Amino acid sequence: MTKPPFNSLNFAPALLDIQPLPDGGMILKSPQKLGPYPRSVGEYLVHWGNTTPDSLFLAERDASSGWHRLTYGEALGSVRNIAQALLDRKLSVERPLVILSDNSIAHAMMALGAMHAGIPVAPISSAYSLISKDYVKLKHILALLQPGAIFVQDGTRFAPALKAAGLAGVEVIAVSNPASDLPMTPFAQVQATRAGAAVDRAFSSVGPDTIAKILFTSGSTDLPKGVINTQRMMCSNQQTIAQVWPFLAEKPPVIVDWLPWNHTFGGNHNFNMMLRHGGSIYIDEGKPAPGLVEKTVANLREISPTIYFNVPRGYDMLLPYLERDEELRTNFFHKLDLIFYAAAALPQNLWERLEDLAIKVRGKRVRMVSSWGSTETSPMVTAVHFDIERAGVIGLPTPGVELKMVPNAGKMELRIRGPNVTPGYFKRDDLTRAAFDAEGFYCIGDAGRFADPHDPTRGIEFDGRIAEDFKLTSGTWVHVGGLRIQAIAAGAPIIQDCVVTGHDREEIGLLVFPNPVGCRSLCPDAPADLPLSGLIAQPQVQQRLAQALAQLAGGSSGSSTYPTRALLMEDPPAIDDNEITDKGYINQRAVLMRRTALVERLYAAEPDADVIVLERRA
Repeated sequence: MTKPPFNSLNFAPALLDIQPLPDGGMILKSPQKLGPYPRSVGEYLVHWGNTTPDSLFLAERDASSGWHRLTYGEALGSVRNIAQALLDRKLSVERPLVILSDNSIAHAMMALGAMHAGIPVAPISSAYSLISKDYVKLKHILALLQPGAIFVQDGTRFAPALKAAGLAGVEVIAVSNPASDLPMTPFAQVQATRAGAAVDRAFSSVGPDTIAKILFTSGSTDLPKGVINTQRMMCSNQQTIAQVWPFLAEKPPVIVDWLPWNHTFGGNHNFNMMLRHGGSIYIDEGKPAPGLVEKTVANLREISPTIYFNVPRGYDMLLPYLERDEELRTNFFHKLDLIFYAAAALPQNLWERLEDLAIKVRGKRVRMVSSWGSTETSPMVTAVHFDIERAGVIGLPTPGVELKMVPNAGKMELRIRGPNVTPGYFKRDDLTRAAFDAEGFYCIGDAGRFADPHDPTRGIEFDGRIAEDFKLTSGTWVHVGGLRIQAIAAGAPIIQDCVVTGHDREEIGLLVFPNPVGCRSLCPDAPADLPLSGLIAQPQVQQRLAQALAQLAGGSSGSSTYPTRALLMEDPPAIDDNEITDKGYINQRAVLMRRTALVERLYAAEPDADVIVLERRA
C-alpha cells in the first residue's frame, strides 16, 4: 500500500564527499562549505532585540496557569542589566556562574547575561540537588568550578543541597521563596541593576574562543566531567543547522519544549536554534514521567508547535494522549513542520504510530528526522535533511564537520573534527588528551554504518556504543544498541526500556524496565491501586514478555542476535547511581554493575518463576 506524501519542507540536498583511508576507514564530509557565523550567541539576541523587539522570545506558566511572555526587546534589556550585575560581582572563568534550577525565563536571562559579559555559565541538572540523596555529584561539580555566584529558582527547595555543598561565602541568587537560614539575593534586585558602558566593553571582547558554557556529562562510573563549550562551537553549530534546514529561515519557529538546558540537546540545539532564527520557546514544565506528562499535554492543547523535539521515552508517554484525544492531536499536528527525536533510538512502533496520527490529522506524513552528536560537539554532527521511511537513520555530516569512520571490532567507529568540537574538559587535561586521536578527531565511542551500502547519500545509521558491545562465550559479538531497539519494539507496550546481558555467558538476556501504563493496558481487571510489583506479575504481562522473546528468536540469524531469558524489574533506574539521565537515557553499564544480583537470578541454573525463559514456550 502506497503511503501518503510527506509535508512540503525546504531541505538541503543530500550530498556526501568520501575520502578513503588506507586502513579501510574513510572521512566523510558535506561538499557544502560552512558559511560565516557570528562571534557569539549574544549577537543573535542583539539582532532580534533591535530589529523585532516586540516578537515573542520566551513564555512560561505563571501563578494563575496563564502564560507569562517575554519579548526579544525585553530580553535584551534584562540580559544587559544582569551582565552588569555579574561584572560588578567580578565573575569570570575562575569564578563562573552556576545555575541549579530547571528551565525558566529567569534561568535564560541569567545564562544569557553571563555569556553577554564573557562569563562562563554552568547549568547543572536539578536532579543533583532535588532528587539525589547524597549530593556527591553536586559537591564534586561545585568544588571543581569554584563559582562566583549560584542561581536557583526557589530558595527553600534548594537550601538543603546548598548547605550540603558547604560553599561558604558564595552568593546565592533566588527568584522566590528565599531560605530563612541561608543568605540569598533576590533575582529582581540583580535584574534591576542599570547596565553601563562596562557591559558594552565586555560584550565587544567576547570572541569565538571565549568559554560560553561548562556542561557536565557523566560516564558509566566516573563523577561528572565538565565539557568546555565555546562561542565558536555553538555559533558554528547553528550555522550548519541553518544550512541543512533552510526552511527555518522562512518563518520564526515555535516550540513547546521541556528538554533541560543543562543538556546540549535542550540548551544548545533547541534554545540556540530559536535564538538564531528569532523563534519562540514555550517552556514546558512537564516531563516524560507519570504526573508530569499531563502538564506537557495541557501545554500542547493550547500551543501548536512548528517543530517538536523529544526523546523516545517522551514520545512513548505522549502517544496514548494523542491517540485518544482528537482535539489534542489536531492542535499538535496542524502547524507542525517537523518531528525530531534524539538522545536514543526511536523504536519503529512509535515511528509508525506518530506517522498514522499525522496522516489522520493532515492527510499526509509530517517529516520525522533525527540527528547525532554529543555534549562535546555542541551537539550536531550529522542531521537528516532528506526523506526517510523508518527510524534509525542519523543523517549525513553537516557543513564544516569531518566524520571519520575507523574499523573497530567488526564495526565502524565514528570520530569527529570541526569547529563545533570542544577544546577539552574543564581542569582535566588528562581527560582531554584521552578524548582525541593523533589527528585531532574527537573519539565519541559510537559506531555507524551506511543505511544503504550502495548509496551512502541515504544516510548513516547509528550502530551502537563500542563500549557496550560484548562477546558471548562462543566468541561471537552481541551488538547491544540494535538488539535493545528490537526488544523494545517486540515487547510493546510493556517494555519501557531494557538492558542487554550476557557478557562471557552462553546466552543473551534482558533486564526489563516495565512501562506501567502499557502493563496496565493488558490487565483491565487489575485493581487500580495494584503496585508495579503486582502488575508485572500478572499472567498477561508475563505472557506478553514471553511472546516478545519468541518473536525475537523467530526473526534471528543466530544465538548472538536474540535473548533467551528476561526479567521484569520493579525498581526504576536510579539517577544517583548513573543508571539514568534526566533525559531518560539508560546507562547500560551502570545498570549491570548495580544490579549484579538480578543478573545472577536471570542466569540461575534453575531460574525462579519471575524469569521468563524462551524454552518454556515449547
